[in-house]
Amino acid sequence: MTATSALSLPRTTATAARVLCQLRHDPRTIALMILVPCVMLFLLRYVFDGSARTFDTIGASLLGIFPLITMFLVTSIATLRERTSGTLERLLAMPLGKGDLIAGYALAFGAVAVVQSALATGLAVWFLDLDVVGSPWLLLLVALLDALLGTALGLFVSAFAASEFQAVQFMPAVIFPQLLLCGLFTPRDAMHPVLEAVSDVLPMSYAVDGMNEVLHHADLTTAFLRDVTIVAAVALLVLTLGAATLKRRST
Repeated sequence: MTATSALSLPRTTATAARVLCQLRHDPRTIALMILVPCVMLFLLRYVFDGSARTFDTIGASLLGIFPLITMFLVTSIATLRERTSGTLERLLAMPLGKGDLIAGYALAFGAVAVVQSALATGLAVWFLDLDVVGSPWLLLLVALLDALLGTALGLFVSAFAASEFQAVQFMPAVIFPQLLLCGLFTPRDAMHPVLEAVSDVLPMSYAVDGMNEVLHHADLTTAFLRDVTIVAAVALLVLTLGAATLKRRST
């Protein structure tokens, strides 16, 4: 039988349930996705123990960056592992479309991202005393969208890797340039004009900008709505590309 092309809610949720069941038996992966961002924020807070203002300046940005990086890493490796083991090939031989598969993975990892983002946001705001002018719920929203973006990017690049090692190698190519150009280390408008132009098309730039809007503005701003819309749109676009590039056969 060949995979159907229509997106089906029952098939999507069944795929998500299968992925979550597998994750439940992999405590190391769960720890990487849920606990590592919290641990990194905790360490960062006390690295700048003598300068709480510095933590306030970069803490919100990293609250979005850490989930993006961890979800990218875990999703790309987990998806590739299933492809190289032949699991994806067997699934696509059933009445399961590529869209169902990608949406199911996104739904499963998105559920983990909700937990991850909620814990990291709660830790930063209520335990580490991150000074936020806006609503913590908006911080949570941006952190969740960033984690979903990391999931989408991980699903996408897994189609181009032949091994788990190659999947990890995509991290310097996909994540590190965004990390350098997102405005975390210096304002984007202070960069060389060419680098500023490049940063304008990188989704992590808008993830950081969205966090900074919440950090400095009590009200919902037009810039914030623009930033979260771009992050969400890029995540949806990358998921669509991931479904289009998903291979039916392992190489």
